[in-house]
Amino acid sequence: MTSATEPPSQTARIRRWLLSDDPHIRTHTAMSGLALVLMACCVGLLLWLALNSHTPLSWVVSWSLVSLGGLLAATLAIRLGWTRRLNDPSLTLPQMLWAITSAAVAYLVVADARDMLPCMVAMVLLFGSLGLRMRQIVGITVYAFVATSTAMVLAPRLLNQPVSVVDAAHAVMLAVVLLACMGVSLRLHSLRSRLQQQRLALSRALEEHRALASRDALTGLLNRRSMLELLELEQRRCVRGQRSMALAVLDIDHFKRINDNYGHAVGDRALQAFAHTVRYTVRGGDVLARWGGEEFVLLLGDVNDNAALSLLQRIGQAVSQAVVADAPEGLRMTVSTGLTVHLPGESVEATLERADQALYRAKHQGRNCVVLADLQAPPPPPHPPPPLAPAGLTAGPAVPPQTAASLH
Repeated sequence: MTSATEPPSQTARIRRWLLSDDPHIRTHTAMSGLALVLMACCVGLLLWLALNSHTPLSWVVSWSLVSLGGLLAATLAIRLGWTRRLNDPSLTLPQMLWAITSAAVAYLVVADARDMLPCMVAMVLLFGSLGLRMRQIVGITVYAFVATSTAMVLAPRLLNQPVSVVDAAHAVMLAVVLLACMGVSLRLHSLRSRLQQQRLALSRALEEHRALASRDALTGLLNRRSMLELLELEQRRCVRGQRSMALAVLDIDHFKRINDNYGHAVGDRALQAFAHTVRYTVRGGDVLARWGGEEFVLLLGDVNDNAALSLLQRIGQAVSQAVVADAPEGLRMTVSTGLTVHLPGESVEATLERADQALYRAKHQGRNCVVLADLQAPPPPPHPPPPLAPAGLTAGPAVPPQTAASLH
């Protein structure tokens, strides 16, 4: 028997082993690994320059090991999940500080590579700018200027060389590169912040639109369409035998009189008071929806007849004691309820129709009561018609098996 899903390929297994299964660790490890690869390229170029110049190779090798070792340690810490609880789990700022310091030291170690310093610093600043805040961008730029300026001032003294026009040109070019990188980084930060705000606003708008489409504006309950979708889902669960459900149709008695005698504003507050009262009387898993006008539908999950009747009677008592805000003191509401249990195999429409018939009986029994519908199993499927008799024979009554046996 074969598996439903194909096993991962060798490449996928290697990628998972290197970068982890956790999506956040995988992203941070990939970015840190890319920074490590870029530093390795710079190290390889400096080693090549050292082999073709008078620079002591041991200095460059020591610098290479320290520079790569720091970034490698950061990558391993991220991959092993040691930085997950930190405010900066990707270690963006520490890695940038390490890389800028390495670039400044390279200016002292390899004299022939001084023209590379602005490129290395620019690459570091632009690579890590997307993961920094505005203050951090300004701070890391200032640090880069201080570190590289210090290296430029110390280089002539350590090498016993006078300050040349080339050194001054390097300093000016570096200052221009740093200012340009800071400007680009701040611009990217501004665009990213604006994009995040727009995304958040869009998410909130979608949530509000979804709520407006699924909720009744007056009571905050599910509307008829959303309740029907929920009932269809619950009906499929009942078919699979996962749970049972009961439905109750509730109607506020003589609601039209409230509108006629006190106005529609009081009627709206009465509907809100009714919805509030029922929601705080039912269980946590029960769902109340406004079906239309003063009629409501209540979904009761995993409950028997007696428990449902008891709950609906408590609802009736709570509704009769509910107080409508800014309404005359004598205004009280009662509710008539039709209750039924969903039968396995029947449609939601059939269950609602039976509950509605029970509500009709509750109104004819004087209102302010709960009526349980008479349960009837769904009708069995019709029997197929009997086969036609062969040509030339007349169809007659069926013969019992024992009578047919006696004829032989």
